Amino acid sequence: MAFVEVTKKDHIAVVTMNRPEALNALNKAVFTDLEVALDDVEKDDEVYVVIITGAGRAFIAGADIGEMAPMNVAEGLAFSELGNRILMRVDMMEKPTIAAVNGFALGGGCEMALACDIRIASEKAKFGQPEVGLGIIASTGGLVRLARDINRKDCMELLLTGKKIKADEAKALGLINYVVPAEEVMDKAIELAEECLKNAPLALKWTKYIVHAADQMSEEDAMRYSDAAYRFLEKTADGIEGPAAFVEKRTPNWQGK
Repeated sequence: MAFVEVTKKDHIAVVTMNRPEALNALNKAVFTDLEVALDDVEKDDEVYVVIITGAGRAFIAGADIGEMAPMNVAEGLAFSELGNRILMRVDMMEKPTIAAVNGFALGGGCEMALACDIRIASEKAKFGQPEVGLGIIASTGGLVRLARDINRKDCMELLLTGKKIKADEAKALGLINYVVPAEEVMDKAIELAEECLKNAPLALKWTKYIVHAADQMSEEDAMRYSDAAYRFLEKTADGIEGPAAFVEKRTPNWQGK
């Protein structure tokens, strides 16, 4: 049985964590299957947007503590490095990523949601980084991405107390974009994916590049980078097609080049 399943339709790929009996807890087998799935959707030129979700009543309930506990130092380090590598791939993916959080998003699950560009949550979802209660830290992005995305004081409260919060509180903190009824999570994710699909794939790719890069640059350098990207994009096939379609009052025919 595959612990991660991929379905594709109309330029959208849905990547589903498929270990519902364990609340989709992350172990080496899940990470291995997820890396294969990410290779697939990243290389597929017909996939423009990626949705990540979980089977059953959880998004991802965290790492598989039962598997992690017996690991020696070297094994634990290798597992952490594997998780970091995979979540960094989600974070830096050229294609827009949407987290459809259908249930518990704790520990590594919260970190997975944080690695996605847009986040939709079921009203039944819960978020948290409870690692400190286990004597460890949120090492696969929780410390870094949470601090990047929400107010520092709120971030520190979540990280230092390890408390779990409901979806409406996560929305109020700016951790997620939308809270919807449980049965509408995937519909909302697809709706947002379809909104992204109306836009030029290259423009989406470069928008993500620059947003990520700007964090590491001075404002002046980031503006120069943005201008250079603009000058490149306006000469591409999509950069020429967009204004032409606007003038001609028609839907643009994007080519992704």
